[in-house]
Amino acid sequence: MTVTSYIFGIASAVLILVVVIELLRRGHLRERHAMWWLFAGVLALIVGVFPSTLEWAATVIGIEVPLNLVLFVSIAILFLVCLQHSSELTVLEEKTRTLAERVALLELELRRLQQMPEQEEPAPAPKRRPKASGDGS
Repeated sequence: MTVTSYIFGIASAVLILVVVIELLRRGHLRERHAMWWLFAGVLALIVGVFPSTLEWAATVIGIEVPLNLVLFVSIAILFLVCLQHSSELTVLEEKTRTLAERVALLELELRRLQQMPEQEEPAPAPKRRPKASGDGS
């Protein structure tokens, strides 16, 4: 490993960490989203400072070319980020659908109230009384 690639590896890892921390600090990135990026940055910093750890890890796992391990770990981290975002997107889509249905019902009720003659007051909705817990029903 040349001195240039050694310095470039460390500088890249530090840059990743600084960018992620700055995005967190400014509120542009939430903690749960930053988790995988911080993990990747710390991992890159460890490998950048101690390049022999990459060779050791590749040997332990049984990978002949250490760069293949870097590629695999990078793809795995990106996969986990995509999986996390897909999960959160599903929840947000459900909330959006529920909110759209509520707004549609409220708009329908508003139109109905606006079309009523002004003299007629709408009948108040009957109030439900909570069931008593010990009445046996």
